[in-house]
Parts: sequence; structure tokens; C-alpha cells
Amino acid sequence: MKKNFTINNFAQIGLVLFTLLGFLLTSLKLPQYGLVFNLVSQVFWIYSSYKAWKNANQIGIFINTLIITLVLLWGVINYWIF
Repeated sequence: MKKNFTINNFAQIGLVLFTLLGFLLTSLKLPQYGLVFNLVSQVFWIYSSYKAWKNANQIGIFINTLIITLVLLWGVINYWIF
């Protein structure tokens, strides 16, 4: 049986890949790049948490993801602009 590659599969791969890269870069003392990769991963986290909210009424994870996105955005602005 052939499984089709869906947006959800793409989101799950991006979520893991970019989050791990962000943590890895931060642990290698490159926090400015770690923040960028974690911010990119938030696109996939927002998508997944929104689906969880709509499908299973898990609004807490969606709100938490939005707050973490704002924190990461502030970190990127702090490192790269100021």
C-alpha cells in the first residue's frame, strides 16, 4: 500500500528537523542561529497545534505555541537588529 505524502507529513518532518537544528545550534554556542531555526520551526508548530485545537479541542498548546513564537521573534530581533 502506497502512502501519499501530505502537508501533515511535511509539517511533522519540518517540525522535528528545524526544532532539533535550533536546539543543536544553541547548544553549540550559536544562539543567534538557533533562534532563527527555532523560529522557522514555529511555522510547523503553529500548523500542528492549530490542527490539534480544531480536531481535539487542545487550545492550550496553540496558545502556548503563539507565546513561544513571540518570545523567539523577540530573541531574533534582539540578536539580529539591536
